[in-house]
Order: sequence, then C-alpha cells, then structure tokens
Amino acid sequence: MKRLFLLCAALLFAGDIWACTNFIITAGASTDGSTMVSYAADSHQLYGALYKYNAPRKNYPKGTMMRVTEWDTGKFLGEIPQAAVTYSTIGNMNEFGLVIGETTYGGREELSAPNGIMDYGSLIYIALQRAKTAREAIRVIADLTAAHGYASSGESFSIADGKEAWIMELISKGAHGKGIVWVARLIPDGYVCAHANHARITQFPKDDPETCLFSPDVITFAREMGFYSGSDDDFSFSDTYAPLDFSGARGCEARVWSFFRAVAPGMDAYTDYAMGYDLTNRMPLWVKPSEKISPKQVFDFMRDHYEGTPMDMTRDIGAGGHNLPYRWRPMEWSGNAHRGGNQSAEDAETLYLSERATATQQTGFWFVGQSRGWFSPCVRGILWFGTDDAATSPLTPIYTSSTEVPWCFDERNGSMLEYSDSSMFWLTNRVTNFAYLRYDAIAGDIRPVIDEWENARLAEIDQIDRMAVKLHDKKHTATVDYLTEYSVSTAQKIFEKWSALDKYLLVKYIDGNVKKERGEGGFGGEGFLDNGNDTGAPIPEMPDFPGYDQRWRDNVAANDDGTLRVPVGAASH
Repeated sequence: MKRLFLLCAALLFAGDIWACTNFIITAGASTDGSTMVSYAADSHQLYGALYKYNAPRKNYPKGTMMRVTEWDTGKFLGEIPQAAVTYSTIGNMNEFGLVIGETTYGGREELSAPNGIMDYGSLIYIALQRAKTAREAIRVIADLTAAHGYASSGESFSIADGKEAWIMELISKGAHGKGIVWVARLIPDGYVCAHANHARITQFPKDDPETCLFSPDVITFAREMGFYSGSDDDFSFSDTYAPLDFSGARGCEARVWSFFRAVAPGMDAYTDYAMGYDLTNRMPLWVKPSEKISPKQVFDFMRDHYEGTPMDMTRDIGAGGHNLPYRWRPMEWSGNAHRGGNQSAEDAETLYLSERATATQQTGFWFVGQSRGWFSPCVRGILWFGTDDAATSPLTPIYTSSTEVPWCFDERNGSMLEYSDSSMFWLTNRVTNFAYLRYDAIAGDIRPVIDEWENARLAEIDQIDRMAVKLHDKKHTATVDYLTEYSVSTAQKIFEKWSALDKYLLVKYIDGNVKKERGEGGFGGEGFLDNGNDTGAPIPEMPDFPGYDQRWRDNVAANDDGTLRVPVGAASH
C-alpha cells in the first residue's frame, strides 16, 4: 500500500501540465473595492513578455478572417471569421478592465484528443478582444468552441471585470463531439477563490443563471460517456471530468489551500487534504477572508513557498545550506530509505516528491490584474506586470488603456534563445538565478527592494488616477497619452533599478563572501579599506565568511564516511 501511494506521487510532475496559479479577489473582499486576478504563467519554454493587440481598437469589413495559432507552440491551427470590432488589449487585460487568467488541469484522458482549432491561449486573447464584461467573455468562449471546436485539454479560467469575478471550467469532448462541456460560477462578493491546475467546481446550481452558467449537455454528455450515473443534483464537474487523486491534491490544491490559509480562519482543517492524505475532506470553492485584502498582499501571496506549513520547502535538506525553497526538475525521484545496504526491496524502490509551490523558478511572466469598476474604462484597469520568479521579481503598473508596450517587456526584445541586455525577462533571471546560489542571504537583500518599489508605486497611483480623470474631462486622448507615458517610463525605471541591483549583488556576494557595507550601498567607506592605503587602489576590508547553516553541516557530518573528519588533536587552520 505504501508503495502504491508513493507511485501515485510519480504522476504528479510528469510534465509541464502542472503549471500556473490563479487567485481571484472580488471587489467586496479588497481594501480598495477593486476586483483582482493574479496569474503566474509557468513554463520552461515561455519567454516573459507583455503582449499587445489592437492599439487602438480596430474595425474590420465583413468577411475578414482571423488566423488562429496555438499559444504554447505557435502552430497554425486555422482561421475564424474576424469580429466587426476588436478591443485594445495589453497582456491579459483589455481597455475595459476585463482580465482573464488560466490554469491547465488536463482531465480525463478519454477527452484528450483535439476536436477543433481554438486552443486555450487563443480563447483568452480573442475573448479579450471581443468582450467588455466577464459574462460576455464566458459567452464568447462558449460560442467560439461551439463553432470551431477546442484544441486543448481541461482548463480553469479566472474571468473578472470591475464588478464581477467568475471561475469557468471546461474540457473538450475529444473524439466524441465538437466543442466543450463547461460550467462557470460567479464568486460571491466579499469572497476569494483560487485554482492551480485542478478542476475545482463540484456541485453547482442548475436554476440560477445569475450566478451559474453551464453548457446544456454538461451532465448528459457525462452520462453518454459512462462517466456519471447519479442524479443531476449530485453531479460534480470536477469529480466527473477531472477525478481528484493524490497528485491533484498535493501538487495543485495545496497551492490553493496555502492561499486560503493565509486569508481565512479554519483552513488547517484541510491540511491532510492539501497533502493528499485525505481526499474526502474537499476544500470549499471559495472562502470569506477574515479581513479585506490589499493589492500588495495579493502580490506577496504569489511569492509563497508553503512557509510555516508542513510542506515548507526551506525545512528539508533539499534546501541545501542556504534554505533554498526550490527543487530542480524532475519533481519526482527515488531513494533508499535506509543507508548501509540492508534496505528491503520496497524501500529501494520508494519514490519521493518535491513540492510544487506558487512561486516557482520557471515562471515566464506573472501579473495581478486590478479592475476598478468606479472609473471610466481608460482609467479602470491596471496590470501589475512582472517577469520570472515572483518571489524575487518586482511588479510594475501598466494601465490597460496604454497604447505602447515598454521596450523592456516587448516580445520582440529577445527570446528564450536570444539574450538581450535591454530585456526585463533576462535581467530578472540574472538576479534571481544568482539568488538561488545563496538564497537566505541574497533573496533577503532583494525582497526589501521589491517592497520599497511596489509600495511606492501603490502610493502614487491615487495621484496618477486623479490627474488622468482631470485630463479625461477635457480630452480622452490626453488621458490615454498620459497613462501610456506613465506606464512606459515607470517600467523603464524599474529596469534601471534592477540593473543597479544586479551589479550591487554581484559585488557584495562574489565568491561566497559577504562584503562589509559602510554607508548606503558602499563597501568600506569610499569603496576600499581605510587603513593608511595611499595608492588609491580600491581594496576592500576582509569580508565575512558566513558558510552554510548548521542543519546542512549536521547532514554532511551524518553522511560522512570518515574522509572529512579531522583527527582528534590534529591542527586546523
């Protein structure tokens, strides 16, 4: 039984399907009355860039066709009729403050065969170009897949505007029909929701179109396929189309649990569920936070590594000598439970896992989309955008009425195979990968810079909003130009700030040392040792040698065969 349980863990990280995390905060749950959606686009092949479509919005003559290419691969899938008008978008938000995020959950293998040309990425970016509200976006997604079929596996979407926030889950009919079966639920105002690569909608109301929308055949198709035979009232979308197992709980639901635990009481009751030990105690789809949540808190929730939980990634020896909360792929591995060569056959074949936390090294880009329903459309949306690992990268505000993409975020500026000195993706990767070497110290220096930057930008947004509204009273284009200039220039400022941080960290932490600082950002007063040196040579004073933490030393000692042991009475240096 033990071996069977651990073999299930091996399925947990069998590819890039276990990627992306979304948190959804309704207007009534936020400190400023905005709806918020967070998203980390996690992939080992994705270049972190800010996409831009239609600036400004465009009109098309009847009969115009639109090419559809798969977001993940760039593969041409087909053509669909173009809309008469398409709205301007930037990243995963449009000019009306509509925001869409996603996580992939896969679902039943029987439904894995593509039956059309609309992949999940195209659904996002086309819906943003065709819808003004969350409800409209849900209808656009349903209509597109009904007309042109679906080319991806099971998906959960976060869809929000300035007033409403929805979670929509869908899956292909595979070779058994065209399009998708789906359900979408309105998250009650004052509550928060989340999804992280596992379908989360279970039972749902069938007679309340104000709060729940679904495809007419969502239950009948399951019956036809032999997936479900119970009553309509007991029908659960998740249990039917993506049955929960150990991997779904430990690798996916655990991230939702960690977020819920941070904002709502009583979530420790679901610890065994999150760890995959008790799948019967299913978490709720949404929870009511004990206090309203600020944008900065949402930013920081995306930086979670299960700190303070049984899955805390800094606690085991895998964290190395510097408490690194990351584990490199592959995410499952085998090991001997006993040393000395006398383990049983079962122990020799034991499989182990590495946790999959919200913050992860392979993030291409991430954001927190903030939609403020009380503003006119051109001021309504702010996309707080960043690249690479959320734990060690900053977010910067991009107003969604902006007509330009900052060059440091432009998708033409570098690629996964082409380094660019002016790319924020490559710069944040430089800083973050350096931090991975000595995480406890270097990440500790990065985080205050992140907090200072984000708090300063949040503090100035009110002033920017007021100026934008004042300009809008005179001329719409003046507002758009003002917000574009602010977004682009602010992005350039964080690029320059991160460039300086990159150099500072290298100087301070080179070769495993830590230089002593004398003054703000300086090492040894004027930058060199003040000991009577009259040559002018910048010679630093002796640095600190912090070495490794004690837990690492103890583990090395425990595994030493005697080679590293200093004989009693021997001299040491």
